Amino acid sequence: MAKSPDKCSFCGRSKRETRMLIAGLEGHICDSCVQQAQIILQEELATEKRKDVPDFLLIKPIEIKKYLDQFVIGQDEAKKVISVAVYNHYKRLSHAKEAKEDDVEIEKSNIVIVGETGTGKTLLARTVAKMLHVPFCIADATALTEAGYVGEDVESILSRLLQVADYNVAAAERGIIFIDEIDKIARKGDNPSITRDVSGEGVQQALLKMLEGAIVNVPPQGGRKHPEQKMIQINTQNILFITGGAFDGIEKKISSRLQTNKIGYKADRKHENVDKDHILEYITPVDLKAFGLIPELVGRLPIVTYMHTLDQATLRRILTEPKNSLIRQYTKLFELDNIKVVFDEDALNFIVQKAIEFKLGARGLRSILEGIMNDAMFELPSKSNIKSFHVTATFVEEKFRKTSMARLKVA
Repeated sequence: MAKSPDKCSFCGRSKRETRMLIAGLEGHICDSCVQQAQIILQEELATEKRKDVPDFLLIKPIEIKKYLDQFVIGQDEAKKVISVAVYNHYKRLSHAKEAKEDDVEIEKSNIVIVGETGTGKTLLARTVAKMLHVPFCIADATALTEAGYVGEDVESILSRLLQVADYNVAAAERGIIFIDEIDKIARKGDNPSITRDVSGEGVQQALLKMLEGAIVNVPPQGGRKHPEQKMIQINTQNILFITGGAFDGIEKKISSRLQTNKIGYKADRKHENVDKDHILEYITPVDLKAFGLIPELVGRLPIVTYMHTLDQATLRRILTEPKNSLIRQYTKLFELDNIKVVFDEDALNFIVQKAIEFKLGARGLRSILEGIMNDAMFELPSKSNIKSFHVTATFVEEKFRKTSMARLKVA
């Protein structure tokens, strides 16, 4: 067919009706047809991307724990529980087709981790996701409110996961979401609220379907939903939810249930062996309900584990043993300036002791180290004649006295 020099070969528009007419070997194409072709191509690629089944590593529980041991010190019980739960969850996904054939459908098991701040709850969840090569995001429950109120919708959690997965819906539907500060949405009393609790019980109820598994309409860019907005549907059936919180005061609920303070001749002797220093070991879903989580939410978080309070020996190991330990990080920072830094044992012990005094957990170690090392990190890079730096206990004590934390009173 002979080409028409003044018409688009696709839509038939004349040259005068277009902004631009691009010439080819056997025809022409106008700017409008180019734009339309680009839209069709993007939609086709997006469809293929959604159909693409993401890969994830199915690793045995013992291997998962060994990997966690490299980054998280102590907390063996929590690491075992999470290793088994994560393995079973992704084993369930890898055998989903077989489950349809034999009519045995394995339900997912979401996790709740109870522990003080700085004990490693977030680090555990992030490390597991990194090992499995699945999308992972962290959401803060304190920012969530019921629809129509100031704050974020529950669906904004899925928006973050979708963004981390580069808008690959199939990958996001096999990801892991860590909801931090889950205890902050507990209702204020054990009885149902008679007033509007827009950031407490109402948010718990909004989370129910998402945790159990449902098709949720998610705004791609996050924020509030509105009728004219384009939505993306995400099935949460195969998303693993790990929740964490300090649950400050839950120890009293556990002690009350165990009756650890009961005295007298009729005191129950079976509670005499309760370790009151590690009372979280005895936590059960009943205690979460007594704290203020509604029964429906507790039922959708069947796996309950705990994090021990970090003692001096554990904090000391955290400083040096993990692959990304703080001491290794500071050593690397100085190495980039060709300075070799060495920390004395007494200096490290002083830092650990201060972290315990202020009850800041592992995060406190970094705060204290930043205050102590700030002057050295400011001055030494400009001194080309200094190739080594020795951090002694005397240096650490002197620099700590100048920090703002030294003025705080220990609780």
